[in-house]
Amino acid sequence: MPRRVTGEALLNEAELIARYFAPLAGAGGLGLRDDAALLAPPPGAEIVVTADALIEGVHFFTADPPDRIAAKALAVNLSDLAAKAADPLGFLLTLALPRDWTPDWLESFALGLGEVSREFRCPLLGGDTVSTPGPLMLSITALGAVTAGKMTPRTGAKPGDALYVSGTIGDAALGLILRQAQIDGAPAPDWAAALSTSQQAWLVTRYLAPRARLPLVLALRACASAAMDVSDGLVGDLRAMMRASGASAKIDLRKAPQSEAVMAALRADSRLFERIFCGGDDYEVLCAVPTGAAARFEALAASAGVPVTTIGTVGPALTGDIFIGPDGEPVMFRQERFSHF
Repeated sequence: MPRRVTGEALLNEAELIARYFAPLAGAGGLGLRDDAALLAPPPGAEIVVTADALIEGVHFFTADPPDRIAAKALAVNLSDLAAKAADPLGFLLTLALPRDWTPDWLESFALGLGEVSREFRCPLLGGDTVSTPGPLMLSITALGAVTAGKMTPRTGAKPGDALYVSGTIGDAALGLILRQAQIDGAPAPDWAAALSTSQQAWLVTRYLAPRARLPLVLALRACASAAMDVSDGLVGDLRAMMRASGASAKIDLRKAPQSEAVMAALRADSRLFERIFCGGDDYEVLCAVPTGAAARFEALAASAGVPVTTIGTVGPALTGDIFIGPDGEPVMFRQERFSHF
């Protein structure tokens, strides 16, 4: 949806907020008529805070649907809360709008934001709206609550713990390739011919519309020793969690969960292996679970409707991380983690 102004008068900031964003506000947002929000944390809970910024041309394409841009911006923050075993309380939005925005574009943006906000009971609490001569930028700060002492940190993995990942890995990384071809009007990569139309659509949707794994919160809170969301690639993010925990991991990538679409693409082009495991935007949950709690974790995850797969174990730091590839031998990667820098 184009943002280009076609002569229609634009709203001022107060009118813009009242029309598009006040309907998304929860009680703590005070109708977005004040300079701050007011929250009362649940008894016995600690507050978890996370923030992510998205910039046009870096984190999303200009031609992406505005409702998907907004929904993804909130979902990636909720993914961080999920990995910390926190229930959402609300979010703050900072939106820097280029001067060519239109009411239609912003209405669609607000609809997408509201869709995710309502689904996960995470109301808008406030924020800021400004004009910019540069590209569109939005930043969301999400707040969550977790029972005191029950947050799952990145730092808690212990030798002997089992390592699990939710969902499937690599869909969004391949979806980004297909989306780039759509935007450029270029032919799809050769491996795409091995995929059905629905499989290609699945990959693109996984890139455009990630889902936060908030239903997994209770399982993490009850069983996990460490967790983080997989935003920049399974291999790199797992290494980051091991470094933070002062531990190492042995991972059998043959066990890593993959969708039918990813498996078909990999059969067509084995060079996609690194992209699948080192690309970004999965927004699945990676966690460490003591072996004595593994059965309960799996049962709670199943009850929540979230598929989880064990892919390896935690070892002592001096061992070093080992990733087992398709041939059963250790594999090395040239670029282990997606980076926007």
